[in-house]
Amino acid sequence: MQHHDPVGTRQGEIEAVSDALKSRLTTAENVLATLAVDLDNELRFSSGLVALTDHRLLARDAAGAWREWPLSEPGIALHLIDHAGIGTLELQGAQGQLARWHYTLEQQASALRLLKLFGQRMAVAVAVEPNAGAAAIAELADADELPEAVEAQAPPSTWVLLRLGRFAKPYRKQLITGFLLTLASTAATLVPPYLTIPLMDDILIPFQNGQQIAIAKVVLFLGALLLSALAGWALGWARTYLLALVSERIGADLRTTTYEHLLTLPLDYFGGKRTGDLMSRIGSETDRINVFLSLHALDFVTDVLMIAMTAVILFSINPLLALVTLVPLPFIAWMIHVVRDRLRTGFEKIDRVWSEVTNVLADTIPGIRVVKAFAQEKREADRFHAANAYNLQVNDKLNKTWSLFTPSVSLLTEMGLLVVWGFGIWQVARGRITVGVLTAFIAYIGRFYTRLDSMSRIVSVTQKAAAGAKRIFDILDHVSNVPEPANPVKVQRITGRIEMKDVGFRYGSRAVIRNLDLVIEPGEMIGLVGHSGSGKSTLVNLICRFYDVTDGAILVDGTDIRRFAVTDYRRHVGLVLQEPFLFFGTIAQNIAYGKPDATREEVVAAARAAHAHDFILRLAHGYDSLVGERGQGLSGGERQRISIARALLIDPRILILDEATSAVDTETEKEIQRALDNLVKGRTTIAIAHRLSTLRKADRLVVMDRGEVVEVGPHDALMERQGAYWRLYQAQLRQADEEASDGAVSERAAVQVALGTHAAHPAGLQ
Repeated sequence: MQHHDPVGTRQGEIEAVSDALKSRLTTAENVLATLAVDLDNELRFSSGLVALTDHRLLARDAAGAWREWPLSEPGIALHLIDHAGIGTLELQGAQGQLARWHYTLEQQASALRLLKLFGQRMAVAVAVEPNAGAAAIAELADADELPEAVEAQAPPSTWVLLRLGRFAKPYRKQLITGFLLTLASTAATLVPPYLTIPLMDDILIPFQNGQQIAIAKVVLFLGALLLSALAGWALGWARTYLLALVSERIGADLRTTTYEHLLTLPLDYFGGKRTGDLMSRIGSETDRINVFLSLHALDFVTDVLMIAMTAVILFSINPLLALVTLVPLPFIAWMIHVVRDRLRTGFEKIDRVWSEVTNVLADTIPGIRVVKAFAQEKREADRFHAANAYNLQVNDKLNKTWSLFTPSVSLLTEMGLLVVWGFGIWQVARGRITVGVLTAFIAYIGRFYTRLDSMSRIVSVTQKAAAGAKRIFDILDHVSNVPEPANPVKVQRITGRIEMKDVGFRYGSRAVIRNLDLVIEPGEMIGLVGHSGSGKSTLVNLICRFYDVTDGAILVDGTDIRRFAVTDYRRHVGLVLQEPFLFFGTIAQNIAYGKPDATREEVVAAARAAHAHDFILRLAHGYDSLVGERGQGLSGGERQRISIARALLIDPRILILDEATSAVDTETEKEIQRALDNLVKGRTTIAIAHRLSTLRKADRLVVMDRGEVVEVGPHDALMERQGAYWRLYQAQLRQADEEASDGAVSERAAVQVALGTHAAHPAGLQ
């Protein structure tokens, strides 16, 4: 007997659809994003596909029929709607709706990615002139400059909170236990109102009619009330404590996962984001989600259980009176539906505006020296005031909606209570229910409406958490364009031979590197020279694999660097930047940053080789002296020598020097140059320098212009050719001569002024 395998069947369907899509593509057409359409128009499970290419949008239905729409079609637009866990993608044209697809929440990330890329493509089509060619459109389309505009097309959905489920999986047992405790504690709190029926009908009312009070019954009922109160307290405490522990751990896992994923993203991602915005997402957004999970989600579950169990009890006591109780419910549900949509877009806007406030802080605090140097304190204070005022304005606008909603719900519940009182009195007067039943009903209704009011208030908190979760998943859904290989090649001890084959690279819409071929032998020192913007820094970024080439390949020891695991490869690359970055910590910790397990002897040896040992010993605590944030408290030359020691300690086979001596004076440059001489020994070195005189020791000089190599050779040979390098060198000589001449004139003028002053005041010479 054969068994049906739904997973295998589904996988086979996906592969069949993928093959069918490939067969419909033209030669130069690339698929940018796909969406598996797993529901048909009647919301039954199905298998279809929507695919976005660089020229058109294609769709395949469950029957295998294909439709397509060119992106150049006038008025074409894509809209995303999700409701009750079902996503809908609508394609609109100038004449109305062109197509509509439904999918489950599992496909939400793919839908958002397709929507984002579609928005970018359409923005490109608008930005490019009507007579521009396909190549121009393709170049501009690579620019990722519209993140906020694209994100605005897809407001945060409450259902995004369900994606937090993967962070809850490790705590399934605790969550199930917490749910059972919630169920038990809710049931315990529902016992006292029910006991009011016998207390009223069997004890109090008979006593008013002249009967004796049965003490045993009173003790029994009061004891039951006490036990239910104690049980409710104990179960509530256990539930709250357990679920608070779980929610804190879910929040911590979310924060850690987001930060770890952020560290894997490429440099171009950070180039398009503000530091304050990213800090806000990882900090305040995860805190907001944590508070929602630990407090409000628990309250929501309790409210739902309380309403459901109360409704069951009410209907069991008196169905007709229970129906009257539910009169306000449809109106409250309608208000929640209307207000929820306004709140969720409003809270996301508040998050974006708040990130602008933190952006001002992130800009100003690290640059406080520049702010004070240019006396711009008032300007920065005004900038913060403007951002804060806009934040206040957006909050005030949202509070208008919320302030009207909350009292309206309270009014409806009070009206519902009034209706129940009136109908209940009428029922008692006709002898259909007892006073005890009405009293119990009023007690239950009070809890019912209180929980209903509480649930309506949770709408605000839920939408805040949904907006925060969307901003978190915007980071987690971002895929690095410097991917890890599926089967990485193990990096052994490399020799440092670098070969570039027909390398090309585009940054946004600009082609920065074109058709570059170059071989660097092990241990060879190469100097990269050229005008600003010629592609020197981009080339070393490609060698470090901060970006991946768009054309060709870079090989190290004969292996494409894209086949190495990124972390393993970068352990063999040392980098010394023009502006060395030091972290807050001790000198020793900064030197050992690339090798945290280094011994003190290794740290000192690296510092000696970098000519940093002497000035470190002059500090108050030597190697244990604290360095301020970004190296505050050290001179530029001292920071650079610590950076060199940091590179020396990891003993890299490939060394990148990016303007390592350009920002220091001549005396400090000589000291750094001696440290660099120790650093480059036996290593493949690629050095960038604007001052060509600093590259005299290079084995070969590579002259770049507009992303291409125009000359290669040693200094003397290039000078003899009188080509591009010779012109650069002559230009620098003329500049140096002019500066020296200006300096001499200024010095002579100063001397003449001084002599003239003393001649006018001979008494000053005595």
